[in-house]
Amino acid sequence: MRIGAIEAGGTKFVCGIGNEEGTIEHRVSFPTERPETTMKNVIAYFKDNQVEAIGIGTFGPINIDPASPQYGYVTTTPKPGWAMYPFLGTLKEAFDVPFGWDTDVNAAAFGEATWGAAKGLDSCVYYTIGTGIGVGVYAEGSLVHGLVHPEGGHILTRRHPQDTFQGNCPYHGDCLEGMAAGPALEKRWNVKGSELSPDHPAWEIEAFYIGQSVTASILMLSPKKIILGGGVMHQEQLFPLIRAEVQNNLKGYVSADEVLKDIDSYIVPPGLGDNAGLCGSLALGLNALRE
Repeated sequence: MRIGAIEAGGTKFVCGIGNEEGTIEHRVSFPTERPETTMKNVIAYFKDNQVEAIGIGTFGPINIDPASPQYGYVTTTPKPGWAMYPFLGTLKEAFDVPFGWDTDVNAAAFGEATWGAAKGLDSCVYYTIGTGIGVGVYAEGSLVHGLVHPEGGHILTRRHPQDTFQGNCPYHGDCLEGMAAGPALEKRWNVKGSELSPDHPAWEIEAFYIGQSVTASILMLSPKKIILGGGVMHQEQLFPLIRAEVQNNLKGYVSADEVLKDIDSYIVPPGLGDNAGLCGSLALGLNALRE
C-alpha cells in the first residue's frame, strides 16, 4: 500500500508517503504560508507520488462534523488566510481517493496508539508543546471529537506564584498555551527556550503549568498513557519536573501503580519521536482506506 500523509502545522507542512506498517518511505516539508501557496505545494507533491488514500492531521480549530456544510474547513484560526478555508475540499477536488481528516494532535495520538508508546492500549492523551499547545485524546479505542474536538491547549491555568508574565494567547491571554507554549517562553525570558540552560528557573515554571494540565487529563479522562511531544519537550529535564508536579497535585488520590510507582513509564515522550504527527496522519489515511 502507498498511503499519503499530511502533517499540517502552524509553522510548516510535512507531507509523506508510507505503508500499512507505519514506515515513512519519503517526505518533504515546506513553510506554512497562505493557503494558495501552501496547498499548491501539497497538491504538486501528491501529483508526483500516486497514493491510495491520504490522511490529514492539521492545526485548527477545524470542522470535523461530516453533516456540517463546513466539514473539512479550518475555522477560527488566527493564521492569516486560513480562517474558514476549505482545506479538505480543496484536496478532494484534486484527488479521487479516501481521506482521513482530524486535528494534528488527534492524529499524533492515533499514531502513538497504532505504532508508538501507547500501542496495545485503548486510551492515551497526546500533548504537543511547541509553537502552540494541542491535546489529542484517544479513548476506548476511538479518537474523541464531541461538539468540535478537544482544545486542551486553551484550558485556564492557576498562576505560578513567582510568575508575573501576562500570557501570550490572542484569545485568552494566560491559558495554558499563553503561558507555556514556545512563544510564551521566548517572550517571558527574551530568548528562545532552546537557549536557556537546563537549570534555568524557566523549566520549573513550565513544568508547573504543564503538570496542572496533565493532572486534569488524568482526573477527567483516566488515560492509560500520557505522551508529551513537541519542540519544547525536547528539553528532557522537563519530564522529571512534570512527573513530580503531577504526583504532588494528585497527592495519592488516584490509586494506580502507574501514577504512584511507575510514573516514569506513564508520562513519556512519543514512541515515534518527531514522526508521531506524520505517522498519525498515515494511520488516518490507512483507516479511511479500510473503511
